[in-house]
Amino acid sequence: MSTEAGGGRARGGASPEGSSRSAFHEPVSPPPEGESWTVLRLLRWSAQYLTEKGVAEARLDAEHLLAHTLELSRLDLYLQFERPLTPDELVRFKPLLLDRARRRPLQYIIGRTSFREIEVQVDERVLIPRPETEELVGAVLARSREWGRDGLRALDVGTGSGIIALSLLAEGPFREVVAVDRSPEALELVRVNARELGLESRVDLREGHLLDPVHEGERFHVVVANLPYVAPEDLPGLEPEVRVWEPEMALVAPDHGLSLLRELILGSPRVLFPGGLLALEVGAGQADAVARIMDQEPSLGAPLILRDLARQDRIVMATRDGG
Repeated sequence: MSTEAGGGRARGGASPEGSSRSAFHEPVSPPPEGESWTVLRLLRWSAQYLTEKGVAEARLDAEHLLAHTLELSRLDLYLQFERPLTPDELVRFKPLLLDRARRRPLQYIIGRTSFREIEVQVDERVLIPRPETEELVGAVLARSREWGRDGLRALDVGTGSGIIALSLLAEGPFREVVAVDRSPEALELVRVNARELGLESRVDLREGHLLDPVHEGERFHVVVANLPYVAPEDLPGLEPEVRVWEPEMALVAPDHGLSLLRELILGSPRVLFPGGLLALEVGAGQADAVARIMDQEPSLGAPLILRDLARQDRIVMATRDGG
């Protein structure tokens, strides 16, 4: 649940190179009366408008919004720069642009986001998946494949959109994932995403707080979580995309953001098989504190801290002793 991403970033490759690069940096005005907006002019004007509203990746977001409106890929936009837009297309595009200018996250406006090998629906019921969480999933998959067996069970605590649970099922050696969240609205969205991906029969959705929905004696090979870890005092300083639009219950935790992480760590041994893996995403600057909490639990082995692509300590893992 990295909030450093700002909530407005969408996945996608770099824009195609060419003479259009300099055009985006030149001031642009609406077309003269009687002339139509072209794709290029509208992209340039929209990027300029979003920049003025404080949007960090204004050009990229304008491209995503217009491609979504026209039901095209971003590459297709570059192949149709001189195409005139119809009045109906402009009518459909305008509210999307105004939404982004209000700093509503791009993913909520479009209603979907890509994550590793899958695409899911997202809206204001859930946190927007971040690239750092892709790395958490990658670390879990790498470790689980080392075991060399199929039919594993995982527990995804605080599942949100279900992106971790569904990615583990889509890519890994997992027979079933139990996905837990205290928000019934979030679980409704997970159900939709699981159905779209054909994974509904393999994900067990349970409402409740952390490990409360786990049955007595139930065990898992992996417990993975991207829990709220923002300290309450840090919330006002976050970007509007995060602070205003994303669900606060999916962001904030007491005790400098560590309370839920601590509770899960100390409870995890009772739900892990011996040799099972606990894997957590943590906030910037929290990894050492989380590792110290793991050291307090005698049933867990020495914690391992992994860095994300920004060189931040982001993932903390430990194995239950006895495997």
